[in-house]
Amino acid sequence: MFYVYLLLCSDGSFYTGIAKDPHRRFLEHQKGHGGAYTRSHPPVKIIYSESLPDKSSALRREAEIKSWSRHQKITLLKLPPLLV
Repeated sequence: MFYVYLLLCSDGSFYTGIAKDPHRRFLEHQKGHGGAYTRSHPPVKIIYSESLPDKSSALRREAEIKSWSRHQKITLLKLPPLLV
């Protein structure tokens, strides 16, 4: 099983990724061992995760979510309104 996850970064931006264990991956991002984006935009918390049956479907869902605007992410994923 794979997960698509969204992180809230310290500057208010979002980071979307996939992992088998989103919590472990979040901790890696916090330590600076994640993607280049999270090294310059430190993550604060996981704000969304969704389980998918395999890596292929997780990658497709990640690409779909990444193509959305910030407003669409907040609306379609029903994220807390304070992230607007």
